[in-house]
Amino acid sequence: MENKNKRPNIVLILTDQQRLDTIAALGYPHMETPNLDRLANEGTVFENMYVTAPSCSPSRASLFSGLYPHTNGIFRNDEPWNYCWVQELADTGYRCVNVGKMHTMPIEGPFGFHERHVVENKDRDHPNLPFYLDNWDKALKARGVDKPSRVSYRKREDYKDCLGAFVWEIDEDLHPDVFVPQTAVWWLERYNGNEPFFLEIGIPGPHPPYDPTARYLDKYIGKDLPKPIRDYDLDSHPEPLKKLRENHINDDHDAVYHLRNPTPEQTHRQRAHYYANVTMIDDQVGELMKALDKRGVLDDTIIIFTTDHGDCLNDHGLSQKWNMFEQSIHVPAIVWAPGKVAAGKKVSDLVAHFDLGPTILDLAKANKPDWMEAISLHGYLTDTEQTKRERVFAEHSDDPILEGTMYMTMVREGNYKLVHFVDHEAGQLFDLQNDPQEKVNLWNDEEHQAIKQRLLHEILTWRTLSARHTQGFHSRA
Repeated sequence: MENKNKRPNIVLILTDQQRLDTIAALGYPHMETPNLDRLANEGTVFENMYVTAPSCSPSRASLFSGLYPHTNGIFRNDEPWNYCWVQELADTGYRCVNVGKMHTMPIEGPFGFHERHVVENKDRDHPNLPFYLDNWDKALKARGVDKPSRVSYRKREDYKDCLGAFVWEIDEDLHPDVFVPQTAVWWLERYNGNEPFFLEIGIPGPHPPYDPTARYLDKYIGKDLPKPIRDYDLDSHPEPLKKLRENHINDDHDAVYHLRNPTPEQTHRQRAHYYANVTMIDDQVGELMKALDKRGVLDDTIIIFTTDHGDCLNDHGLSQKWNMFEQSIHVPAIVWAPGKVAAGKKVSDLVAHFDLGPTILDLAKANKPDWMEAISLHGYLTDTEQTKRERVFAEHSDDPILEGTMYMTMVREGNYKLVHFVDHEAGQLFDLQNDPQEKVNLWNDEEHQAIKQRLLHEILTWRTLSARHTQGFHSRA
């Protein structure tokens, strides 16, 4: 279908909980990801992209507002969104469509989209989560099958040994990481409009349960995979992270029954399932590109691939996220559009995940509010002048799972990363150049006190300037 407007279509593929070490072309040869490798090799890769919050909705609300959580007020998955830049795209003539997960609140609020075909988390069987039937629930019901969840997995005799890793045993087309992309393919086949489109595809995986089909698991179960970072004193963690670990052990979040001391065989199995799940997703990225090509718009489309945060997978003795270790907050990000963005380029500068928001607005020639805290990455993509960040920040607060602290803040500058807990004297300070696995906490090291104090001052400066810069957001009509 001809795009008479001539502005590019934009496809944002946003997975859930995908670590950096999941794309072969980024330097991780244990992975099988030919389609993501193509995007990376033909597009621009941001090697040092950091999310602004290490959990689902706070990160996504930040991405889709261009604001930090402390500005837009969204720290938990159940807090209502109050702005989304998708409306700016709609106002400038884009057809805006969401297929899959956005994790908005309200769950099906429009937020600027003309169409929403919502699929939420893989596993919502928890008494604290709001009842909701999404499109995937309806598809499963129509097929006459029950959704696998912690309720069904708990019936397995080996449930407490699996670390959330299970084989998907019903039809592969009903797997959420196939169902969502294939729904997007269906939309691309059926839609008969000719305006440029913004298509957000929210793939639920590789968020747990870690549940690839057997044919994908077979690619990884016998492989030599990265082993968890646990070979140091885990009791050296600050108290909030010790409490977070206990929370994981006491509650099987998302069907992950976390163990204090899993065996090498258990952690290998968990990682094999997780990485296999990514390869499932990679195949679907290929299917989406084929659908764009079949529609005749691949050359007119910009594809952006990223995720909302990572997953520790037992690194540092932790499950999933809710912390500031690299595995949680340092994420993959690729922009692909041959002839429109720099090809084969790797950006090593620090960039913030929510910077993708104003970047998309720039690519679409849409309005970008002055009060946004995010900055466009357009210069990196076009080899033109670019504002650069000296440091990146992340924060997390008021989360019932991160119950050991009221507020956690991270700043990274150069090779140093500092994590501050507002209600504890202890924190974390890492030299990522000499200690990339974050085993040696320099918080109390005498030689690093000046750096610690300076980074704490940078947090204070950031929060102060943030309040001043975003007055326009709070006072908007």
